[in-house]
Amino acid sequence: MEFLGWIIAIVMFIIAFAGLIYPIIPSALFIVGGFLLYGFINTFDGMTVWFWIIQVLFVILLFGADTLSNLVGVKKFGGSKAGMWGSTIGLLIGPFVIPVAGILVGPFLGAVIAELAVSRSGVKQAIKTGVGSLVGFLTSVVTKGLVMTVMITVFIFFIK
Repeated sequence: MEFLGWIIAIVMFIIAFAGLIYPIIPSALFIVGGFLLYGFINTFDGMTVWFWIIQVLFVILLFGADTLSNLVGVKKFGGSKAGMWGSTIGLLIGPFVIPVAGILVGPFLGAVIAELAVSRSGVKQAIKTGVGSLVGFLTSVVTKGLVMTVMITVFIFFIK
């Protein structure tokens, strides 16, 4: 049964990392789901109260990193709230409209369109905001990838 628990946990972790490319996938839920399924199939013995406290803090960090990176990226490049919202909408829609490239093009175009339509910014500022949203998104992906790797490492440390 231990082998089955590992296989299912690993599949859940892989799906979580796919969430870095397709933000519609709730990465944090799949990571925690991997922990829980492993526990139900094998045992929760190694997953102490400290383990869960650490993991909850990491989940909060995952959500915070996502929001903060986008906000800082757009604001740092002079964007407005409209640019931030446009970037977020583009991030969610982009990968489905333009497979593969949409993950990068979506936030950029979303921020640019929102800046032009809502904030009435000039083209130069709108493009600058689009670049900021792209920088924020890429920073978020790297940060979340690192945090998820640490979460899995902590999991392995506690159960072994």
